[in-house]
Formats: sequence, C-alpha cells, structure tokens
Amino acid sequence: MENQVVFTATGGSLITKVLYTGKVHITGGREGAAKSEDGRLAISLSSPGSTGRGTNPEQLFAAGWSACFIGAMQHNASIAKIKLPEATSVDAEVDLGTGEEGFALQARLQVNLPGLTADEAKNIVEAAHQTCPYSKASRNNINVQISVSI
Repeated sequence: MENQVVFTATGGSLITKVLYTGKVHITGGREGAAKSEDGRLAISLSSPGSTGRGTNPEQLFAAGWSACFIGAMQHNASIAKIKLPEATSVDAEVDLGTGEEGFALQARLQVNLPGLTADEAKNIVEAAHQTCPYSKASRNNINVQISVSI
C-alpha cells in the first residue's frame, strides 16, 4: 500500500447526492496527456502559445463552463417557460495571467440568445449564473464578465 498525503479544501456547498464523477488521469502536466477512465476522453496537452499539438487547461475549462452554462440556461428557461433559440451559444475566453498573487485566471462569457427579449435574456442568464456549478466555483475567485447578445 502506498503512503498517501491528503489535502482537503472545504468551503463549498455540501453535496448530499453525487450525480456524476468525472475521472481523468493526467501525465506530464501541460505537456502531457489526459485520458478519462471510460476512454471517452483521450487528448494530448500542450502549453498555451506553444507549438504543441494538444489543447490546454484553459481551453478545457472554457469548453466545460460553456457547456454547463448552456445546460443551466436550458434548465432555467424551462422553469420560466421560455423557449431558448436553436442558435443559443456561448463563446468563452479564459485568460491565464499573473498578478500580485502569482498565476491567475479571468474569464469572459459571450452568451448569444438571438430572438429573446432583453428582459428574457437577462433573467435566463442571471439565473444560469446562479445555477451553473462552474459559475459557482468561479464566483469571488476570478474576474468574470458576462455579455449577452439578443
């Protein structure tokens, strides 16, 4: 049996029922590879701006957050009895940078809801930002700007 050191960070919402656990094995860090336990994800990784052929953690975070945010908008739109446009999309930008406290992230989400009224779009996006687990995880931790086009 291996010796293990466990670090636990607390402070988030208490989960009473786990719905899904994503399991991914990473080797080599930013110049390595990632493979999920079920084999559905198998990608090469490379540092942003490098000549490497893989993606990077910032792109993966942007993709995950965007997909989750659209899911949160769908959830909240159904509750509000608003039909989301078929062309609903999110363009996400995640910056890796440095500041007074070392390395940091910041993000911009451009939410596209063509055909909704300004009030409908505002209500759906605000509700999604309160519902989306990625938004919850980033809240008060990184600078986030959300813009909406209708």
